[in-house]
Amino acid sequence: MKAYYDARAPEYDDWWLAQGLHAAAPNDWKEERDELVDFLRVLPPKRTLDVACGTGFLTRHLAGEVVGLDQSARMLALAGRYVEVIQGNGAALPFDDDAFERVFTSHFYGHLEDDHRARFLAEARRVAPELVVVDAALHGGSERAEWQERELNDGSRWQVYKRFFSPEGLLRELGGGETLFAGQWFVVVRAP
Repeated sequence: MKAYYDARAPEYDDWWLAQGLHAAAPNDWKEERDELVDFLRVLPPKRTLDVACGTGFLTRHLAGEVVGLDQSARMLALAGRYVEVIQGNGAALPFDDDAFERVFTSHFYGHLEDDHRARFLAEARRVAPELVVVDAALHGGSERAEWQERELNDGSRWQVYKRFFSPEGLLRELGGGETLFAGQWFVVVRAP
């Protein structure tokens, strides 16, 4: 997964911006993306760790003191324009217990297979009392996991594991909490 995101870093924001290979994104996706960004801007400010921050596209909209963590040095080079960044692994967070007030993660949890999910959740709970997860919502189907083939601008193709969530299903996995945002394309939940 690290090699894929290293390769994707220069074009990662194309997905968020619906340009390049992602230019055909439906208008309702773009509108909901903008609603998501507006929603994140009004989350109460907290000392936040953004795990798998990528380029910092969403990270930069979080209020408070924010630290971005990612395995990819190429992603961090871009995210560093917005926040303090640290290279590291979401399954072994390089921070003391209760170092943050919130762990935030976007489109990371849905890429984790079973054993990695459990390790990430244990680490997130160790470093902060609150976890906010943004991920891909179910749109027109039942909960599912799949291997996707993703193509980059250079024509390379990568196999990526991806899961899609209903708010209720995601909260069940996280052990409870509340839905903060539920759309056709994105879901945001908060778990204690």
